[in-house]
Amino acid sequence: MRIALLSDIHGNLVSLKAVLADLKTQGADQVVFLGDVATLGPQPCETIGHIRDLTDQCVLGNHDLYLLKPALGKAYMDVTWFAETIDWCTRQLQLSDFDYLRTFKPLINLPLDDEHNLLCFHGSPQSNTGAILATTLPEELDGMLNGFYAEIMAGGHTHVQMMRQHHGTLIINAGSVGMPFQRAPFANNPTLMPWAEYTILDWHNGAFGIDMRRVEIDVDRVKKVALSSAMPDKKEWVKNWHD
Repeated sequence: MRIALLSDIHGNLVSLKAVLADLKTQGADQVVFLGDVATLGPQPCETIGHIRDLTDQCVLGNHDLYLLKPALGKAYMDVTWFAETIDWCTRQLQLSDFDYLRTFKPLINLPLDDEHNLLCFHGSPQSNTGAILATTLPEELDGMLNGFYAEIMAGGHTHVQMMRQHHGTLIINAGSVGMPFQRAPFANNPTLMPWAEYTILDWHNGAFGIDMRRVEIDVDRVKKVALSSAMPDKKEWVKNWHD
């Protein structure tokens, strides 16, 4: 079984298309989207359309939830630019887009065989805003995973690819398709790296491999698309990209 894990596209269709082109060469039996499809980037509708055509296995990210319940977004980050960007994204979407977002699930549990499974979430199994980092202390991680077990767990949210072992469970962060961070946490504004990230999981007869992929993108094209959009914070968003 070969599973592609995509996360945190954030309305960046240029980077998503680069990942889909790479995925076509790699192949996958199924695709799981780990959340945050549309907000913060310049092409929310087009991005949702591509994911809708790609998979029906979608995790509800915190930004997906903010489109359905904008008050939660304001509570999460009560600053003007964030509220304006969420509001702009909401106005771009059609009723069918919101219906699709409502099909996203907090958790997806995929059987790998009769005895092993893959648990997919956005931030952590308990919260779509939980941040599991390479530096998260083991005792803190115990609490974040309390009540949940799987041979492999996969999430996103931090925008930083990661793989770590915890009490026998392999925990993967698939990285960010549309806004990969140089580091997390960060001070002030994040530095966005000049590639797109996703991960492929291979499982065969109890043996597995993890391929964390970085795909070259056209950063100039990303910036041009953003600057030609009506996205309210587009100039600041463009400044964050590392050439």
